[in-house]
Amino acid sequence: MPLISEYHDSLPYIDAEPSPQARAAAEKLISAEIPANASSSLHPSIPMVPEPRFSPLIQQELDRKAAGLPLTGGIDLSRYEAPEPPSRASDAETDYGAYLDEWRQTLQRAYTSSSHLSMRQENLTLLEENGKNAWLIGNSQLEDILRDLERKLTQVKESTEAVNKQRKIAQETRQGELAGLEDTWKRGVGAILDVELAAEGLRMQILERRRELAGQISRQ
Repeated sequence: MPLISEYHDSLPYIDAEPSPQARAAAEKLISAEIPANASSSLHPSIPMVPEPRFSPLIQQELDRKAAGLPLTGGIDLSRYEAPEPPSRASDAETDYGAYLDEWRQTLQRAYTSSSHLSMRQENLTLLEENGKNAWLIGNSQLEDILRDLERKLTQVKESTEAVNKQRKIAQETRQGELAGLEDTWKRGVGAILDVELAAEGLRMQILERRRELAGQISRQ
């Protein structure tokens, strides 16, 4: 349903083009009706767009992006890299307890890196096996959506062309009738003016005749 229910009393298929003077006068009237804020404000029938509400983290990221600042923080990818083995000093200077703790932490990081690489390998294998089919299925679904939109667009275009064709036929069919009615109206207006002129002339004759009679009576 349209937001603005209006129609225009125009017959574009049979009406003559307006003269430059008429067009300028119409544009002047249109400009006088348009408010000063027409280009910066919405029509009253159009609802206002609701204000977005982002979470603090999303708003922080949007502010960072708007300011052009680089991305900081995030996931530390160094934990997935192969760790270097801990260095060992001479036997006399080595604290074996601390040395074992360093090896334990190194092995934990190595296990984390190995698990990460194993999961990546598994994901790549699954992607190689099933990614093509998923991609083809996704493309097929997008093609179905595109065909449906094209079909609806074609229907709208055909409906628009049918309405314009019917409007043109209706206007051209009634063109002679409208011309006859306009001519009859013009002749009727002209006849009314002729009657008014004749009545005015008769009234003036009556007044003149009365003045003559009054003058004759006064002379007697």
